[in-house]
Amino acid sequence: MKAIYTILLLCVSNIFMTFAWYGHLKLQETKISENWPLWAVILFSWSIALFEYSFQVPANRIGFIENGGPFTLMQLKVIQEVITLIIFTVFATVMFKGEALHWNHIAAFICLVLAVYFVFMK
Repeated sequence: MKAIYTILLLCVSNIFMTFAWYGHLKLQETKISENWPLWAVILFSWSIALFEYSFQVPANRIGFIENGGPFTLMQLKVIQEVITLIIFTVFATVMFKGEALHWNHIAAFICLVLAVYFVFMK
């Protein structure tokens, strides 16, 4: 169960992270924040990032093997990167219509999935 909780928390965390890192670009594109000073954009992103950390930290604590979880530190990081890529890909293709998936993006994604395979090898 700890593995499932960890992965679910990482997914939620990455949704917030993606909006914190790239959501302001969509707000600018839609003219909502086009006149905001940079410090306001940073504060906006930080306010979203607070929620990201509220899920990321428990995910790592629950999932880390030295806390009774199923994953090593390296495994947690690689899992998190793959989740980030999946969520970012959905976000970019849905929210930014000019972004499209190409063969090289898919090849890179396959490489990351292989990274998960290799990090779990004994």
